[in-house]
Amino acid sequence: MRAAILEHLNLTVGDPDKIAHILCQLFNWHIRWSGPAKDDGYTVHVGSETAYLALYKPKRFNTEVSDHLNIAHVNHVGILVNELSEVEKKVIAMGFNTFNHGDYAPGKRFYFMLSNGIEAEVVSYAN
Repeated sequence: MRAAILEHLNLTVGDPDKIAHILCQLFNWHIRWSGPAKDDGYTVHVGSETAYLALYKPKRFNTEVSDHLNIAHVNHVGILVNELSEVEKKVIAMGFNTFNHGDYAPGKRFYFMLSNGIEAEVVSYAN
């Protein structure tokens, strides 16, 4: 039996169009779909042909504080790239601060805050 493949992850965000645009610029992704969503919300699906992020904006937000100590909180989204240094240059040029750089087996990585408390980990396993 073949292993299952992660197809998408749904995240609640403040501005799906803005975040989708950033992700398209950084990772050469495209918008797969956008439109009305659950509970009078709005969603943008952004990613590749095989996987995507569903960026959901509800009609009204829950203001409860959520962090890595809350059950079901997403700590970060990991994105695999071939050219880590080139992507980091783009991230910085777009005004984001990178942090927590790591160079250890099996790869190299850095992090940045994408939006609304969403942390992105950019990782490369290329030599």
